[in-house]
Amino acid sequence: MKFIIIGGFLGSGKTTTILKISRQISNAGKRTAIIVNEIGEIGLDGDILAASDIVTEELTSGCICCTLRISMQYTLQTLEEEFRPDIVIIEPTGIAFPGQIREEIETMGFSELSFSPVVTLVDPGRFGTEAKEIPRFIETQIREAEILCINKTDITATELILSTEKMLHEMNPEARILKFSAKHGDEQFEKLLTHLAVPGLKKPPEEMKNSIELSEVSAYSVFYILSSCALNPEKGVCFIEESLRTIQERVREINPEFVGHVKLSLKLPESTVKGSVTSSKELPQVEIIPDRKSEKAELRLLSAITKVPKNKLIEIIESVLGENLRKSEITFEKEVLEHESENDTEDHSKHGKEQICRLNIYRKDE
Repeated sequence: MKFIIIGGFLGSGKTTTILKISRQISNAGKRTAIIVNEIGEIGLDGDILAASDIVTEELTSGCICCTLRISMQYTLQTLEEEFRPDIVIIEPTGIAFPGQIREEIETMGFSELSFSPVVTLVDPGRFGTEAKEIPRFIETQIREAEILCINKTDITATELILSTEKMLHEMNPEARILKFSAKHGDEQFEKLLTHLAVPGLKKPPEEMKNSIELSEVSAYSVFYILSSCALNPEKGVCFIEESLRTIQERVREINPEFVGHVKLSLKLPESTVKGSVTSSKELPQVEIIPDRKSEKAELRLLSAITKVPKNKLIEIIESVLGENLRKSEITFEKEVLEHESENDTEDHSKHGKEQICRLNIYRKDE
């Protein structure tokens, strides 16, 4: 198996990038699988990636570079036995260290193992704030990369892109730097595919780090079953935009410079409305995605943001979503799936207490 690891802080555009890469690799005749890692217990991106007819498996409730090592090994062994992929693309959670994931996989005993260069995506619109909010964490993510990708060039000022490029080069002068828009799949994005075809270089192992501790991120996820929902996709967009905007405003009162990711997904009978906001300053981004028919309407939220106490984050999210659901006259039942894991603050050298996490498997024949 050949592994492609594409990391980057929360909201840097990993899912969009991986979706386009996986389609091109699969269209070229390669058996391709994707592993998606979400920090919360609710998976959102796995549904979107699985719609591309690529075999997708989703690991939730932790980070695969530290607390979910056993879960990842079990998943990879299952893939190797049942699907025998040529290429496995890994989308780690936005607080993971991609280089550390490679080191872990190398110790798992797989035969004919190879790696593409480790990739880290950067959102230039937030890079300065990220480095200020969590400097050690961002520095480690950038230093571990062999390819640094400045994403979202279609919505970022040229001078900001150039200043980000300069800072990245100073932090990791050995890495190749690409600038592109993954959303539009421009010429520079095509170059990424070419570079991924080249074998990655093995870097000297470093001390294992706990990404959850270093990221200073609070995470919370929640799942609502909607038993009476008269929303159509257009009204769903308004609901998502208003909810994200209000959550953003209330979180900003606690941390005016927060970065991270708040993802909100509304599954309707014929489509899914998906939205996100990734910083205190960014406008919410919302899109309608055609989906497989679903009898149940669902609302899922996954959040992971910097320097906001978790109890405050929970309070904000539950009050905003509850208020907006009632205002829209939607009957709902809330189910919180997240739990506190004693492994979240565990030293990386101790894996004896790890457990298999909740695993969502998406097959293209389902």
